[in-house]
Amino acid sequence: MSIKSPTSFFHSAKRKKRELIGFNFLKEKTFNVNEILLRNKLCSIFFRSREVLAREAINHAFKALKKRHLIEEGAHAPAYIALSRPIISQGSEWKEKAENLEMELQQCYKAQSRLSEQLVVEVAESRALKASLQEKEMAIAELEKELNQTRDECSQLKTDLEEKIRALELLMVEHQELKAQLEQMAIKAKNAEAENKMLVDRWMLQKMQDAERLNEANALYEDMIERLKASGLEKLAREQVDGIVRRSEDGAEFFAESTVPSVCSHRINAHEGGCASILFEYNSGKLISGGQDRSVKMWDTGTGSLTHNFSGCLGSVLDLAITHDNRFVIAASSSNNLFVWDVSSGRIRHTLTGHTDKVCAVDVSKVSSRHVVSAAYDRTIKVWDLQKGYCTNTIIFHSNCNALCFSTDGLTICSGHVDGNLRLWDIRTGKLLSEVAAHSLPITSISLSRNGNVVLTSGRDNVHNLFDVRSLEACGTFRATGNRVASNWSRSCISPDDNYIAAGSADGSICIWSISKADIVSTLKEHTAPVLSCTWSGLGKPLASADKNGIVCTWT
Repeated sequence: MSIKSPTSFFHSAKRKKRELIGFNFLKEKTFNVNEILLRNKLCSIFFRSREVLAREAINHAFKALKKRHLIEEGAHAPAYIALSRPIISQGSEWKEKAENLEMELQQCYKAQSRLSEQLVVEVAESRALKASLQEKEMAIAELEKELNQTRDECSQLKTDLEEKIRALELLMVEHQELKAQLEQMAIKAKNAEAENKMLVDRWMLQKMQDAERLNEANALYEDMIERLKASGLEKLAREQVDGIVRRSEDGAEFFAESTVPSVCSHRINAHEGGCASILFEYNSGKLISGGQDRSVKMWDTGTGSLTHNFSGCLGSVLDLAITHDNRFVIAASSSNNLFVWDVSSGRIRHTLTGHTDKVCAVDVSKVSSRHVVSAAYDRTIKVWDLQKGYCTNTIIFHSNCNALCFSTDGLTICSGHVDGNLRLWDIRTGKLLSEVAAHSLPITSISLSRNGNVVLTSGRDNVHNLFDVRSLEACGTFRATGNRVASNWSRSCISPDDNYIAAGSADGSICIWSISKADIVSTLKEHTAPVLSCTWSGLGKPLASADKNGIVCTWT
């Protein structure tokens, strides 16, 4: 074993000392690096780590370590001097220490490599956190941009709201002004209504005075008729048409005395399901019929042939009427409507709507073809303007009306009701003029005499009464054993010369009474079903009847 010289040993010891000092310095450096990494990690957690800051922190740490190394090297200068002395005896001990220090140095190198790897990982994490931070900053910038836009929109909406509020205030002011104007107009309308009422009252008073003068004229006219009859001028009295004496009126030459029918000249299968209403044209032998098959037909009674078929009705026909000029046929229907046909063309001219239940009765004014009156089971009587096609007046009453007719002057309506009363109405005002208890059960038919002074009523009590229209006093009562009214709309009639009454019965027979004798003069039997309607031609003959099977018979 060779022994090193003191100088070489001294240098070797000095080198070992330096290595030891370097190891201690590396160890302290390692601890400082760990402290820096921990500090860097904390910075990354709080979103403040930056790659540049990390590098600057590492450079700063290395500078601090270098400075500390220089200070420690100066502090260990006495030790260097002591070690420079030759200590041969401690050579082996220093060798062992040197070996140990070499081993520790290797461990330090390994620790340094691990720390370097950890540093790389931390730097990568720092970059990832930096990218995440940038994304969040971008999101924050976008949110701030949206917030600014929302603030702008909010300010715009606030401006719009202020404008709307100003407009609303303006509208409120205008509303108040209009309200004040409306109140003024309401006061004016109220004053005008009061003035109108006063004028109507004055007009009604004038009309009443006119009516009184007209009644006086009628009384003078009747007195004149009586004087004419007393002087033997009956021919002039028979020229009455519609209650007014006309020496040369069209149709007067067709008037003839009625004969008592006895023979069925024609038996017509007119309708399916029953025929509820029939009537003749004015001064004509043509017969019009309406049935439950929703059809209205016109027949030639001379031959028994069909001449017209009026279609378009939406319900069963319950009553018929015709204008005095024979231009229009009107049907009361169970469909709550009235249908008006033009006879010449066969087409529907009007459909009169307004009733809310089945229409059971209809009649046309004998003075003007313009006015029509109807009754329905909605407890109303309506007056219609046929030229305009709408209702002009409505009368409401608690009892339903089964039958009605116009007076000869066209100003009064005679109506028969379910409660058995006969009532007279003013067509212009709709006021009830008078009423009388005509029957104990519902009235089914009303027929006015040719001169318009007498009205015939039939009821479900199987009684037929004659009333003076002017006083509503009964002037005749007719009944017969076995003669029973068949329905609520069974129609009886008076002959054109006002001498006879014809009424059908539930047993299919027809009774003819003489008004002057107050007794039955004939009983006609041809029907096999209840007779629902009878009507006399204005020419004096024939008599027509209709039954529940839809059969129409003409009698001469």
